[in-house]
Amino acid sequence: MSESMLYSRHPLATKQGWSAFIAQANPEPPQLLSDADWRKLDGLEREVYDDARQDYHSSLLLVATPDIRKIIHTGSKLIINNRGKQLGRRGLIVSGSSGTGKSTSITQLGKKFQVEFERRNPGIPDRIPVVYIVVPPDANPKALAAEMAVFLGLPVGRHDSPQALAHTVAAVMRRAGTGLVLVDEIHRLDLTTRKGKDASDQLKYFFDTISATFVYAGLDLAETSLFTGVRGRQIAGRFIPVSTEPFAHHTAEAKRDWIKLVATMEHSLRLHHHTAGTLIELAPYLHARTSGMIGSLDQLIYEAANDAISDGSEKITRTHLDAVILDIAANDQYEPPRRPKR
Repeated sequence: MSESMLYSRHPLATKQGWSAFIAQANPEPPQLLSDADWRKLDGLEREVYDDARQDYHSSLLLVATPDIRKIIHTGSKLIINNRGKQLGRRGLIVSGSSGTGKSTSITQLGKKFQVEFERRNPGIPDRIPVVYIVVPPDANPKALAAEMAVFLGLPVGRHDSPQALAHTVAAVMRRAGTGLVLVDEIHRLDLTTRKGKDASDQLKYFFDTISATFVYAGLDLAETSLFTGVRGRQIAGRFIPVSTEPFAHHTAEAKRDWIKLVATMEHSLRLHHHTAGTLIELAPYLHARTSGMIGSLDQLIYEAANDAISDGSEKITRTHLDAVILDIAANDQYEPPRRPKR
C-alpha cells in the first residue's frame, strides 16, 4: 500500500492527512472506451469499468470559481505582505453560507502555499509550512491548543495545562517554520460566553507569537458574535474579510459564469451516450434546483451521472436530475414548475 493511500485514511486536520492532500493531484479521468470495446466487456470487466467511472464522478473535482480565485489571490498577497513581520500582520477571514466553497477555498490556498514553499526549499526535513485545524464545538483554550498539537503530532496529556500546551505548540510551529495557519469552523467560537472569550484569547496568543498568516473561515460570520465586544473589535481590526456567495443568475454576466461552471462539470463526465451541451441547455433549471450553491450542483450532476451508468442509459436526462435528493436547504427553496392544465 502506498504512503499516500495510508495517509488518506487520516483526517485533513492531521499532519498525515494534510500531507496526503498536498500530494494528491486531481483525479485522472478514466479512459472512455470506444463503443465497440465497451460492448465486448464481460460482466466482471463491465463492473470494474463502471466502478472506476463512478468513483471518478464521486471525487471532489475542484472547479476554480470566482470566489476560490479571489480568496487564493487575496490570501497569497497577504502572505507576501506579512513576511518577516512580527507586528502589523493581517489575517484573512472567509465567511459565507454552507455549500459556497469556504473550506475548499482556504485549503486550496494552503495547498498552493505549501507546494510553492517546498519548491523553493527542497530537501529541508521537519518543516511544517501549513497547520490546518477545525474548531471543536464549545471550544475552550486547551481544546484549541490540543487541535493544533494533534495536527503537529504532539502528545496531549489529560493533566497538561492550557498555558503549557500552548507554549509547546507555539514553540514547535516556530521551529517548524509554519507560515500559514488555517482555522476552519470559526463560527463555533461564541464570544458571549466565558469559554468563547478565552478561546479567542488563545487564538490571539498564537497570532501574536507565531510569525504566520492566519486564515479563519466560518458560516455567515456577520450573524454570529465573532465581531462583538473588545475581542470582536480586535478581530475586525486585524482581519481582511472575504465572502463566498452562491452563484447569482439575474444578470447576463452572472448567467455566463454559471454556464461556464456547468460546462466545466459536463466536460468532466465519463458517459458513453451523453450529448455535450445537454446540461448547458438545462443551466436555468440547475440553478433553480441548487440556488447557485456549488456543493449542491456538484452532488446533483455527479449523482445523476452515476445513476445513468447504473441504469445503462449512459446519458444524463431531466428524469435523472429530478430523482436526485439534494440537501434540505436546496429542496426547501426549489419550486417545481407547474404543469399546464390540459
